[in-house]
Amino acid sequence: MKKYVRASIEVEAAQYEMNKGMEDGFMPWTSIVTTGWIATEKLLKITREDGVVVCPFIQNRRGVIFLREGDYIIEEKNHERHVCGEDKFHNRYHEIEG
Repeated sequence: MKKYVRASIEVEAAQYEMNKGMEDGFMPWTSIVTTGWIATEKLLKITREDGVVVCPFIQNRRGVIFLREGDYIIEEKNHERHVCGEDKFHNRYHEIEG
């Protein structure tokens, strides 16, 4: 197999914060657990006033990405959004001036 280095591209990024409107939506916790197609460890869970527990997500061309504790939301210049875990973010991205 050939080896590659990730191309350098300028992005905007912010660590996810609740109540800032950074997510694209929320899905009920029960729906996520019932489908069983993702690991639920460390998923962010918010309990609404009506008692329903929901999880925030963003949506891109790859589908729905649920946010986990410490995740960063990455936005490229073409407005494509991705999620990067806090454990990998500082190895992949370095802050620049400007």
